[in-house]
Amino acid sequence: MRILVSGSTGLVGTALIESLESQGHQIARLTRPGSERKKAAVDAAPVVAWDPVAGQFDAVAAEGADALVHLAGASIADGRWNDSRKKLLRTSRVDATRHLVAALSKLNRPPRVVVAASAIGYYGSRGDEILTEASASGNDFLSGICREWEAESARAAGFGARVVCTRFGIILAKHGGALAKMLPPFKLGAGGRLGDGLQWMSWITLAEVVSIIQFALATPALSGAVNTVSPNPARNREFTEALAKTLHRPAIFPAPAFALRLALGEMADALLLSSQRGAPSKLSEAGYTFQQPDLGGALADVLGN
Repeated sequence: MRILVSGSTGLVGTALIESLESQGHQIARLTRPGSERKKAAVDAAPVVAWDPVAGQFDAVAAEGADALVHLAGASIADGRWNDSRKKLLRTSRVDATRHLVAALSKLNRPPRVVVAASAIGYYGSRGDEILTEASASGNDFLSGICREWEAESARAAGFGARVVCTRFGIILAKHGGALAKMLPPFKLGAGGRLGDGLQWMSWITLAEVVSIIQFALATPALSGAVNTVSPNPARNREFTEALAKTLHRPAIFPAPAFALRLALGEMADALLLSSQRGAPSKLSEAGYTFQQPDLGGALADVLGN
């Protein structure tokens, strides 16, 4: 397949492209002006110039692609959520996706499959409720972004594409994402639960995310929202205990909710204290077999233990 990839230098994009290229797929990177290409991501892959702010898109370079994997979007956790940061989080997802889908619709042969990123934050904080793809959306800031983001991706059905919106859980990787930020205090023996530790964490390893995206590309029966999470979510206190055990460190220094809110503001409730007990119902129904379904084994694999 010839596959267009946006967000190609990010955590997921870098790992995905490496895997796809090893299988013989042809990759074309959607590259925005000013974006820095990480050393690990630099290769001979063609580049499709894309600037949603300026309204530019290299249709000639994009023509003839079989699929799009759309992963672009500013990092949710990089920077406190002031008004300007919130605007960037939204425009880099919602507005950018609107522009990209509109540009693809004008191609002579647009992609027949679109696998687009979304997030488990779609559901908001829901306590112990088991969340399938049929569950309603939440009503907080992240929920609103995810709803709009998925709606823009779904417009690709207008030019005949099969659209899959992968609602990512917390992606576990040693070199990036949430886990990488958790590791330093835990390695120092200063880790612990967040708040009361009862909130559910819907996690997924980076390797599993790559596998699921490839499964979505190759499975005609799969469409719409897809919870991209392990079948075994964990409460925060269980997660921190498993992480400490994997690192052979204690987990005895909890971070009180009030301190997290004082330090991070709205981000604390949305990213650290919210509870999402996601279930990968559609993946199970489609016959996907999880490679790393259990937290202890997944952490050991990710951290090389």
